[in-house]
Amino acid sequence: MTMPFRPPVSPEQVARFVAIVGESHAVTDPAEQAAYLEEPRGLYRGRTPAVLRPGTVDEVAAIMALATELGVPVVPQGGNTGLVGGQIPQSGEILVSTKRLDRIREIDPASSTMTVEAGVVLQAAQAAAAGVDRLFPLSLGAEGSCTIGGNLSSNAGGTAALAYGVARDLVLGLEVVLPDGRVWHGLNKLKKDNTGYDLRHLFMGAEGTLGVITAAVLKLFPAPRSIETAFLGLASPEAALALLGLVQERAGGSVTSFELLARICLDMALRHGTGLRDPLAGQHPWYVLIELSSGAREGLRDLLEETLALGIEQGLIVDAVMAESLEHRNAFWRMREFVSDAQRYEGGSIKQDVSVPVAAVPDFIHAASAAVTALIPGCRPVPFGHLGDGNIHFNVSQPVGADKAAFLARWDEISNAVFAEVLSRGGSISAEHGIGVMKRDYLPRIKDPVAMALMRSIKATLDPKGILNPGKVV
Repeated sequence: MTMPFRPPVSPEQVARFVAIVGESHAVTDPAEQAAYLEEPRGLYRGRTPAVLRPGTVDEVAAIMALATELGVPVVPQGGNTGLVGGQIPQSGEILVSTKRLDRIREIDPASSTMTVEAGVVLQAAQAAAAGVDRLFPLSLGAEGSCTIGGNLSSNAGGTAALAYGVARDLVLGLEVVLPDGRVWHGLNKLKKDNTGYDLRHLFMGAEGTLGVITAAVLKLFPAPRSIETAFLGLASPEAALALLGLVQERAGGSVTSFELLARICLDMALRHGTGLRDPLAGQHPWYVLIELSSGAREGLRDLLEETLALGIEQGLIVDAVMAESLEHRNAFWRMREFVSDAQRYEGGSIKQDVSVPVAAVPDFIHAASAAVTALIPGCRPVPFGHLGDGNIHFNVSQPVGADKAAFLARWDEISNAVFAEVLSRGGSISAEHGIGVMKRDYLPRIKDPVAMALMRSIKATLDPKGILNPGKVV
């Protein structure tokens, strides 16, 4: 994709932007900007003449109106936890951080809704919901630092998507600043509203290329009265898939998480994690972390025990342990959540976030593993993820003792091999992380041409000057 030439933002223009938020809320010192300009894996580093930190929707609107007037590009950023480079200013754009938009405007238990601003940290939203005996179910490894605006812009998934859906399924209304500075006031609490196009879905998953989300009405759910968690050892992904069917048949909507992990995931986590312990006495090729939640106070543990016993009887489960306390449950989840970080200590890691139909997951894992090891003998596939919704994080760690730079130089080659296996099974090259910069050039190759044309038409209509997050997605 060729980017239009734009002259650097002049000092006079920067001063006009800074005046909107005030000097105390603008960051122009390169050293102080560093935390905003590099994404978590260090793959993308950017530059900007100014990081603006608006505190109101009116300030965001003023920034975008000025950007349109001057033709100056702007990159919006939430918690800077994205993994595909979508939140990083690649070419000296103005960066707009939404972190100061951090108010919870309203909690309405009777309507089971909560209206929050874009800079509210996901964990804070979860806690606010819990404070009124409700549940906001979106849950991610980065929930202590990612923000609601970023979650919605990337249409985040997470570990509870099996039961509650992805981010876009948890939103009733949005407030969005458009590229020209107009504000769409769409903070609707209604579940039923057939008054034309449902515009909120344009902006969720658009990665900040169509508008800046400044607030949202989130759906809340009854807080669970009981939660039961188990860690299971299995022989194969096929056994895990069969077990998923058994558990869903017996427990229905109570199944809130069903996470699949290869043994290598635990090996890496145990080598590098502090305070982690192998959940089971013996080692197994595959594992499942399963969690059931219910509004009933009693009966859930019996249901899980009976289901696991049936799984053992059918030869699907080799060994199992149920959490005996909250601390025990948290230990299971710490193991699961540390898998991504553990790979950093093993050298270079080429990571892909993909999805295939649930029934195709075992075949995909076997085929993709064979494909990458044929390309790089000795490389180590590290597959794990959300089996219940078909989202597998198919990561590949370098061979032991290999040169990291040489391995990472083959990123596209490995990605192409993995994507070929994904697409041949009707899957997606991005399940929950987005397109950003990392997968932008792949998109036209695999997306339906009519869909690509529609996406570009929408972008041109809403952002005719191409100033909002240029070079991302489309």
